[in-house]
Formats: sequence, structure tokens, C-alpha cells
Amino acid sequence: MKTWFITGGTGGFGRAYADVALEQGDNVVLTARRPGQLKEWADLHGAATRERILTLELDTTDHQQVRDTVQTAEAHFGGIDVLVNNAGRGWYGSVEGSPEADVRRSFELNFFSVVDLVRAVLPGMRERRSGWIVNMSSVAGIASVPGFGFYSAAKFAVEGMTDALRTEVEPFGIQVLAVEPGAFRTQAYAGFAEEPVTETVEAYRAFVETVRVAMVSQDGHQPGDPRRGVQAVVDAMRQDSPPRRIVLGNGGYDRVHDQLRGALAELRAQETASRAADFPKAD
Repeated sequence: MKTWFITGGTGGFGRAYADVALEQGDNVVLTARRPGQLKEWADLHGAATRERILTLELDTTDHQQVRDTVQTAEAHFGGIDVLVNNAGRGWYGSVEGSPEADVRRSFELNFFSVVDLVRAVLPGMRERRSGWIVNMSSVAGIASVPGFGFYSAAKFAVEGMTDALRTEVEPFGIQVLAVEPGAFRTQAYAGFAEEPVTETVEAYRAFVETVRVAMVSQDGHQPGDPRRGVQAVVDAMRQDSPPRRIVLGNGGYDRVHDQLRGALAELRAQETASRAADFPKAD
């Protein structure tokens, strides 16, 4: 029996991870900024299953609350075996014209809170010399999305940190996986319908509004199924040689494939110039 610590538990991937973990007999610590939204989900389960559930309030951008919540979970179940860094959200806007506050909030939630959770659970995992860290990135962390430049940048940062972390913790028996979903039916865009465009540079306003409308129109129609996506992640974790990352969804796979193929072609085209940048080799 493992104990899963899952952030962003009010729906979408967070809830899907919790359901799959419970069904395979594990314990679940499900967290959210508004834990009242988790009560109905927890109450659906019978007494025996309910004993394997702990719901906690957690604002992942609150450094002290992160530490306290992890300690509460560890004390309750005796440790955390799987961390799923799922909490996050997007802010749309141009690179030049996004409000400074939105840029900083994006990085606080989508990157720095991920780092905070990782640092909070690692001491226990290192002591037990086992554990899994699953960082929910995005296809946007490999192929940046115009109109979501800072969300993409934060996910690129998650990718870079995750790659380094994986090598650093491997000697302690800890495994790390980056997950890159494409468009999934998670209600991630639902709030955009009521959000006004806060673009500060008028020249981009029409473009940003087009991005917002496109996202709102997709809500509820995305092809990705969170439950199937989570099952793909769990299956990957069970492989004899688990992957370093997994892309979820047909559209996501195609976009990442095209991005990497184009990047490799460009790299090869510039090989002569790249290699010419070193000092000449001594005879």
C-alpha cells in the first residue's frame, strides 16, 4: 500500500489520480485551496475506503502551509510514497503586454510551488530510499503556445528542473516523471469566460481576445480523458524501465513530435556554424 499526495484535487487530473490510487488499494491525501469542494467526493466512499482518504487545505503558493500539510500527511499515514504536483493554471496574454502581477503569479503557482512541494517531500523519501515524484507539466512545456508565453515558460522551467532532479535523486531510489498533457477535459478553461482581457499593450489586444475566445469555445470539448490519461501515467510508472516523460493525447503527441523533429532539423542545419564556435584545435 502506497500513500499518494496530490495537489489541485478539485477536479480533472487531481481527482482522476485520487480515484485510480484508491481503486488500486492505496492511501490518498487530496489537497485543494478550498477543501470543502473535496468533502462530497470523500463522502461517496464507504467506511473502509474512507479510512484511506485524507483531505487537506493547501494553497501551494504558501511556503509554510506546504511544509505543515506535508508533515500532517506524513504523520497521518506514516510517509508519502508518491507526490503528484498537479495544481496550476494558465494566464493568457502577450509576452510584452501581460501584467507584471500575472507573470509573477504564473511562476509562483506553476513553478515555484512545484519546487516547494518537491523539497518538502524529499527528506522523507530519501530516508526511506524510495518514492515517486510526478510533475504535471504540459505540451506547452515543450512547444510554447502564443498567447500563453509565461505559462509555457513556467512549464519549460518545470521540465528543466525535473530533468536535473531525476538524476540527483536516483541514487536514493526515487523516481521522477514529467507528464505533458495536451488538451484534456479538465475545466481548465472554464474561468476564462468571465475573465476580462487585462492586456496592457493595445496592439496585442485583438490577438489576446482571439486566444481567450478559442480557449472558452474548447471547454468541455477537449478530446483528452483525464481518467485515461492518469491510467497511462500509472502504467508508465509500472514499467521495468519507466520513461523520463510521457506525453498524453493524440494532439499533444503530434505537436511534440513535430516540435522535436523541427528542432532536430534546425540543429543539423546549423551544425557547421555551431562547431565553428570553439577555439581551433591545437595541431
